[in-house]
Amino acid sequence: MPELPEVEAARRAIERAVNGCVITAARAAPDRLVFDESAPSALARALVGRRVLDVRRRGKYLWWCLDRAPHPVFHLGMSGGFHVGGADAVHLRSSGARDSRTARSVRFTARFDNGTVLRFTDPRRFGRIRLREAPMEEPPISTLGWDPLSDPPALPAFRRALSARSAPVKSVLLDQSVAAGVGNWIADEALYHAGMDPRRAADTLTAPELATLHRVLRRIVHRAVAVDADSTRFPRSWLFHHRWGRRSDARTSDGAAIEHVIIGGRTTAWVPSRQR
Repeated sequence: MPELPEVEAARRAIERAVNGCVITAARAAPDRLVFDESAPSALARALVGRRVLDVRRRGKYLWWCLDRAPHPVFHLGMSGGFHVGGADAVHLRSSGARDSRTARSVRFTARFDNGTVLRFTDPRRFGRIRLREAPMEEPPISTLGWDPLSDPPALPAFRRALSARSAPVKSVLLDQSVAAGVGNWIADEALYHAGMDPRRAADTLTAPELATLHRVLRRIVHRAVAVDADSTRFPRSWLFHHRWGRRSDARTSDGAAIEHVIIGGRTTAWVPSRQR
């Protein structure tokens, strides 16, 4: 599933391509899963003639700020992605392959007065496109917690948020009402570099441990965003390169055994010899 860095890469690509441009045409596929709140054709009509003033993101959601409401809000789901002029804007290693651009997977297309064609594709149809009058003030965005990139919490607030929860620390990090945009691989990466057992109850973490987790979580997010979520440019020491597939012989770059467990319904990759 695309996480904060992938969605931020998509936001930047869209901003570069169409910021300040007018939507001259829009087409939405007749898919009531992706368009679960508005009729697809009505949503498309509502956008034509509107100018994009900004492209924003919080957590795993992004939206276009238009010259007047309503504004389209996008969630990429498991395999969604944006494509500008036929070129991939986001590399989705976490989905196992790059997103398909076949006609069958295109859910939404917008054309702009600068000649740009922007397509949203989603082969697995877990993505969502909705209209909001004031995105930051309405669900789902209004229900999100702090964003590790755009509004990271100070250490005291981070400590309070985690110390108040008795659930496994991995589950707490995945809770979007706590940490918006943190998904499975980011949580696993942060806990690996913090040397922390993902099964530990969050309220058992010491102040020094929380300070370490606070620091490494921000570092990982910033590093992934700095390379536009291109996983080939992630540090070779990252767990990311070796965590996929639940292989019994999986090892880190320096040979430590990786194990996989289910925590909160999600597959978790961790290194018992390093994480306590």
